[in-house]
Amino acid sequence: WYQRRVRKAVVSTQSTGNGENFEMLYNLADKMGAAVGASRAAVDAGYVPSDLQVGQTGKMVAPDLYIAVGISGAIQHLAGMKDSKTIVAINKDGEAPIFQVSDYGLVDDLFKAVPEMINSIE
Repeated sequence: WYQRRVRKAVVSTQSTGNGENFEMLYNLADKMGAAVGASRAAVDAGYVPSDLQVGQTGKMVAPDLYIAVGISGAIQHLAGMKDSKTIVAINKDGEAPIFQVSDYGLVDDLFKAVPEMINSIE
């Protein structure tokens, strides 16, 4: 998805708990017509392949809509997505740095919020 202009991206990290839980992100992305990306932590944990990594040591992306699911907002990650047009953050930690750069934020558990988003699209 980095080789072409992506309009929407759903990106998460190791906070999904395991690679199988990333499936709900693929499901959400599929319903939205979005690409899936990941933080370095998710790649290092083996949840997803390295070509999905966004950040200083990964790919630079600037979609129209960037949904950060469980992303804390480490400076290395922000370097790869800071030019996104609209940033939506979902994180259970209301003090997470990602909220400082997001246009919209939802303080909630990703395991509750993402399934609700999927259901609302269906």
